[in-house]
Parts: sequence; structure tokens; C-alpha cells
Amino acid sequence: MQVYTTDTPTSTSGRIKVGIAEFAVDSDGNTLTTSGLGSCVGIALHDPDANVSGLAHAMLPKADDGGKPAKFADTSIESLLAEMEAVGADPTKVVAKLAGGSKMFDFDSANGGTSIGERNVDSARETLDKLGIDVVAADVGGGHGRSLEFDSTTGNLRVRSANAGDQTL
Repeated sequence: MQVYTTDTPTSTSGRIKVGIAEFAVDSDGNTLTTSGLGSCVGIALHDPDANVSGLAHAMLPKADDGGKPAKFADTSIESLLAEMEAVGADPTKVVAKLAGGSKMFDFDSANGGTSIGERNVDSARETLDKLGIDVVAADVGGGHGRSLEFDSTTGNLRVRSANAGDQTL
């Protein structure tokens, strides 16, 4: 298990918490979790053959200023995939699931523009497409927050929302 953050990661009884602007890679069968996904996008990557998974919680669409890679959808995916490869994942076998990207505030899309949530999801999809990774499931958009539990053994992504119920992708 590897967590990429400046803070001390939380790991208790097989659960690894991924905070905002962080990502984690696991090959030990743990559950990767994150909460507080509003306009942020959660990106779950899984190589079923190598049993390697990763989860990112990205805040913004693109890293224009070269900031912390996990903060941005594009660079968090690139970094997450590189770290998964380092522990045995084959990028040609990795699949993705996305959650989040909500329109949380009316001013998000003022003057006819797209909301930050939409831009986060678009950036994630563009980056995954560029890397040849298929998005096999998604629960994105809407106006509600989400929490995620990603089973790194099965690749199942449980999406929980107080307003929209629970589902497994």
C-alpha cells in the first residue's frame, strides 16, 4: 500500500483513507475510501489481473501551474497509473470508474459556462482516453455529494450519497 500525501495517511483494519488532493495505490486487498466529493472527482483505477488498484480525489481539472499532482484530475491520473505500474499493474489492462463532479453551487456555471464539477469529469475522461484506459462505470454530475469505498480486490466501487442513495459500480 502506498499513499501519496503530505499528511499522515489513515489506515485502520484494511481501510485506507484518501483525502482531498491525495491518491493511494494498493495491492494488499485493502479498501480505499474517500469522502466529501462534491465538485471534486474520484478516480478509481483497477488492474484485475495484477490485483492492483488506485484511488484519487482530484479537486481541479488541469495542472496549469505545476502544483501538487494529486490536486488535478489530469496529473493525478498520470501519477496514479505510474505508481500502479511500479507495483505490477499493466496499463493495458487497467479500467476506470468515476464518481463525483457535481454542480454544487449555482455560481459554478455563471454566464453559461460549465461548472467546475463538469470540467473535472471532462478532464478525467480526456486523460483516461489519452492513456487508453476505458471508463467502465460512472456516477457523475447532479447536485449531491458522495463518499466512496473502493474494494481493491474486486474492483467494486461503492458510491454513497445521503441524497441519492447507495450503489455499487
